[in-house]
Amino acid sequence: MATFTFDKPASHYYSYHLSLITEIMVKHIVTFKFSGTETERREACDRFAAALMALPEQIDCLESMEVGINENPAESWDLVLTAVVPTMADVAVYAQHPAHVAAAALVKPQIEGRACVDYAFGK
Repeated sequence: MATFTFDKPASHYYSYHLSLITEIMVKHIVTFKFSGTETERREACDRFAAALMALPEQIDCLESMEVGINENPAESWDLVLTAVVPTMADVAVYAQHPAHVAAAALVKPQIEGRACVDYAFGK
């Protein structure tokens, strides 16, 4: 079994790794929990997913959008979206875009919980 010894702080290796990447993008991941009956929550998911999937055609900075609806009844979160944009500033552009605001308004009264993570990654 090989043993590795690191003689520098972890930040050095992370910085070196990033220097090998030619393009940095930002991944925006958001999970939602909706209120209501199971049927009402599923309808909210369907409406919201359709509106979200239409956003890349309307918002220039969106490189990609993926939406998943939870299929595991043992879990309490309903929907997750993963969007990719070029920069952290583009997350704000996306969030404030009228098409995004309109999509969020479709389910705003039913949003019981929301959690978000934005992070840079190499492409």
